[in-house]
Amino acid sequence: MNPFWTNIVIQTILRKKERPFDKRTQYSSFELAKGFRELKLLIWNVIKDILLILLGITSASFGLKGFLFPNKFIDGGAVGISLLIAELAQLPLPILLVLINLPFVLLGFKIIGKQFAIKTIIAISGLALFTAFVPFPEITHDKLLVAVFGGFFLGAGIGLSVRGGSVIDGTEILAIYLSRKSGNTIGDVIMAINIVIFSAAAYLLSLETALYSMITYLSASKTVDYVIEGIEEYTAFTIISTHSDEIREMIIQKMGRGVTVYNGKRGFGKHGHSNEIDIIYTVITRLEISKLNEEIEKLDANAFVVMSSIKDTKGGMIKKRPLKDH
Repeated sequence: MNPFWTNIVIQTILRKKERPFDKRTQYSSFELAKGFRELKLLIWNVIKDILLILLGITSASFGLKGFLFPNKFIDGGAVGISLLIAELAQLPLPILLVLINLPFVLLGFKIIGKQFAIKTIIAISGLALFTAFVPFPEITHDKLLVAVFGGFFLGAGIGLSVRGGSVIDGTEILAIYLSRKSGNTIGDVIMAINIVIFSAAAYLLSLETALYSMITYLSASKTVDYVIEGIEEYTAFTIISTHSDEIREMIIQKMGRGVTVYNGKRGFGKHGHSNEIDIIYTVITRLEISKLNEEIEKLDANAFVVMSSIKDTKGGMIKKRPLKDH
């Protein structure tokens, strides 16, 4: 291997193990190969994050300039505050996007970390530059279309940026901080912030604008959820049956899903009679619920089945890439 790349690979190994550099240390071919794989993964993750952030700021700026800002609509959060002030004070929107988000970036550096703060600065600066210099066309003046699709493109941009390890709307950082201090949930804090924003819009702009802006917010927030968590929703099945072996084989062979088997006991009757039984646990998508229920019914019509929603999954036989922690 080229000495230049060898040195970079060694630095990757040391960073992984949190060890200082020592020229006397010898590394085996296996360690160097493993370090090279980790280096490739690191480079790919950086490229992927850059692409996601770039797509995010493109989508968000298109939603702002093509739909929301020309029609005097706002959204929730820091972007909504920026739009409201830009409309009332006739100040440049790109500058407001940076200034209003800046305190949240500093807060993010404190409570989340340096890497997150750097990516967020890049994302917000990129959004401001795109909003200032990219000539996006005004798409429509139909208020309902503006609310729905403006929110969609803005939400897609926010979601893509989050998947890239940054944010372009800093109020969620504030919500995390306040929830830790107050004991309220993040959702409650965000709701309170947005109630203030939309109330101000109703008073300073018009009630109609505020109502349409609420539609914008709902469209954006739902799109953010889809982009971050995926359109597929997952359901966990807990199955208690005397035909557990057949059901387990069916899930693996026919459904193509992984299975976890717990050893449990059935407890019933006046005298506390119980018998040991295998409890099957698996996770499927919502599109597979009907099929799995039908297959279970064929094998054991008396099976006890518990279904529960799952927000996200990672690993195993679930073919989905979750949002990575940064």
